[in-house]
Amino acid sequence: MQQVGAEISENQKLHQAGAEIEFPAIFGFVPWRHHVEIVTKCKTIEEALFYVRKTIEESWSRSTLVDCIKANLYQSSGNALTNFAEKLPAIQGKLAQEIVKDTYDFGFVSLPVGYDEEELEDALEQNITRFLLELGSGFAFIGRQKEIIVAGKTRKIDMLFYHIKLRCYVVVELKAVSFELEFAGKLNFYVNAVNELMKSESANPTIGLLICKDKDQTEVQWAFQGIKTPMGVATYDNIRLQEIKSQLPSEEAIQKRLEQAEEEYILKLKEKNK
Repeated sequence: MQQVGAEISENQKLHQAGAEIEFPAIFGFVPWRHHVEIVTKCKTIEEALFYVRKTIEESWSRSTLVDCIKANLYQSSGNALTNFAEKLPAIQGKLAQEIVKDTYDFGFVSLPVGYDEEELEDALEQNITRFLLELGSGFAFIGRQKEIIVAGKTRKIDMLFYHIKLRCYVVVELKAVSFELEFAGKLNFYVNAVNELMKSESANPTIGLLICKDKDQTEVQWAFQGIKTPMGVATYDNIRLQEIKSQLPSEEAIQKRLEQAEEEYILKLKEKNK
């Protein structure tokens, strides 16, 4: 039966280890072949239930489900270093933790060797649809280099999003280098600025997310101490480096072309003097 879940009602009983339990209602929203992939590929019950919930929430096809399991989405989701649990109300803090990953896969981006922050931003903006998919469901893109004016000075946020489920702004700062202590202070400033200048009364507190090349857990934790705004730090990987190919001809090719040009010039002169 391809849709076995649809054939089992909530009132029916399942036999497990000699006991009867009610059939979980959410299982009926997941196609049978999805269940097969989840059961055969997941190592724990928690991991399996994670993919069941994600399949329902985001209407995953079976191929999308398989891709996410292969990419270890369960292991990376919700594992970013954050202070959400301490700085946000319990329910929002849990949801905020679930939407951030420890490592983001930027395999859809191709950049030159030695790329900088601006080039990374350009590439993500040009591939904004893929970037939004990597961030996860619920993110709405507001803009890049979002301008805010504080004390008469213009400041620019790398990327600004609004999360529909959390009902809050998400400030994203991108760094093409490893985590530095001053990054936390800058992100804290931008989160506070958005709260003061942009957040409506009905919206939840803005959260900040720093995505950098690498991080040290102790440095991040100590940098967060004393900061009151909800923030997280994640990393990225899998950026494809472009091959640098010289477009200039070799020295030998240039010399050969000069010799050919000289011979052509001499022939033209001879024909002219005849």
